[in-house]
Amino acid sequence: MNEALKSLEAYSEYVARVTERFDVMRSTVVVWSISKYIGIAEGEIFIRGGYRLRIREEIDFAEGLIVSYGYEVYREDQRLYWYDDFPHPNDPILAETYPHHKHVPPNIKRNRIPAPNMRFDRPNLEELLKEIEAISQG
Repeated sequence: MNEALKSLEAYSEYVARVTERFDVMRSTVVVWSISKYIGIAEGEIFIRGGYRLRIREEIDFAEGLIVSYGYEVYREDQRLYWYDDFPHPNDPILAETYPHHKHVPPNIKRNRIPAPNMRFDRPNLEELLKEIEAISQG
């Protein structure tokens, strides 16, 4: 079990630590519990170059798993892409990373590709920030 997903305190510390390591200008991400075992992480992370990551996660601390998530990446006001875990079982292109996938242009709502870097059993925030950092550096 990933240590960061074991408790509200551990995940809050993880978020703070990770956002300090990247080119983050500010973060509004908060982590709170809705029960003894379930937490929510939600907010936005503002990254140099006009990038913004919007996150929402539901975490089961008893199981050490992210139960559901949605991540959206913007540059200024333009949504560049997003990740979600909504299942699309009839799409064979997404089978290798089911249910994890990324929505990309063109036709961003319907154009989905596999997302091998997204997981339920470990935090995704670091991977998302690395991806944005790579995009921003061209």
